[in-house]
Amino acid sequence: MSDACCASPVHDPATGSCCTSPAESCSCQSASRDVSKLPIAIIGAGPIGLSAAIQLIEKGETPIVLEAGETAGSNVGEWRHVKLFSPWKYLVDPVSRRMLESTGWSMPDEEVLPTGGELVDRLIGPLAALPALAPQIRFNHRVVTITRRGFDKVKSGGRDQAPFELLVRMSDGSMSRILARAVIDASGTWQAPNPMGAGGIPADGETELTDRIAYRIPDATGLDRDRYAGKRVLVVGSGHSAFNALLDLAALADDAPDTRIVWAIRRTDIRLMFGGEEKDALEARGALGARLRSLVETTQVQLETGVRISRVVRSSTGVGIETDDGRKLGPFDEIVVATGFRPDLALARELRVKLDPWLEAPEQLAPLIDPNMHSCGTVYPHGAAELAHPEKDYYVVG
Repeated sequence: MSDACCASPVHDPATGSCCTSPAESCSCQSASRDVSKLPIAIIGAGPIGLSAAIQLIEKGETPIVLEAGETAGSNVGEWRHVKLFSPWKYLVDPVSRRMLESTGWSMPDEEVLPTGGELVDRLIGPLAALPALAPQIRFNHRVVTITRRGFDKVKSGGRDQAPFELLVRMSDGSMSRILARAVIDASGTWQAPNPMGAGGIPADGETELTDRIAYRIPDATGLDRDRYAGKRVLVVGSGHSAFNALLDLAALADDAPDTRIVWAIRRTDIRLMFGGEEKDALEARGALGARLRSLVETTQVQLETGVRISRVVRSSTGVGIETDDGRKLGPFDEIVVATGFRPDLALARELRVKLDPWLEAPEQLAPLIDPNMHSCGTVYPHGAAELAHPEKDYYVVG
């Protein structure tokens, strides 16, 4: 095909479909010349992506939302059992609330803490079903990479005027290309968990033992009960995901007393590890720390500090870990790794981004969210200026 724009399937903003030949009344070539007519592409149909789309719709825009999963909030659906420590009043933005209420939706009790499942069922699903938004969502559309059409990241000279080009993998494995005048990446980090290795890469043997390792908060008292009941379980990590995993396992141990729980963290000073407890601005988050401190003090959870894991080994009695300083812990039947998540930087490899060297966040945002200096309660509201990159009209949110 000779049409430069449609040499491969490209999204046609006039029809919402993909152009495959110049004979299809394809407007993508003219649209690539008039970038202002292209949609704003939002990557991810989770709570942040859908809220961003709603904000744009209210301003008269027609965004296109690209969701890798089969349903809205598919990532959140993988932690349906986990209760948030933020109540409903912090989870629903005013524009979304107004649009939802116009359809007969009612706001849940603002002080109640929802689970991930309730967030999907009572907010994300209804948002995705809004008549103004539903036609704009493309499910089973996984964005592989983003570039500027006709410009690799080295090229300037008109770069800012060129449309973004998103390479998208469909559910059948075929590839499509979508043009946009701006991109908001709300894909999150759920699909890129950190390893347990102390150096930020998998520990020796870690990738070979994935049958014994979970990189999620297990549903220990529900769907995953049989996997953990009566077992020797190691939890690695010192954040609130680890807190939740430990508390759920402790609840399981109340019912299955043979369950043994060991908690391994890298830090040696635990004075601030349990957070603000009763002083926390988010009461439920503070309660997590207070409950966990009690479990450690009563030895229901065995805490091991200064653990920098370098190796994971399998034996006839289970799985053990070895540390940089030669310590050995185990054997365990199961390991839960709750060491956080990180962005997929490959997505924006062909874009000009400016990231903080260790947080991998936009440079202006990083000092506001650095966990060495801040908790969630000390991050003040911020917006486009803090989320901006040298690549004009490209933002990562959520």
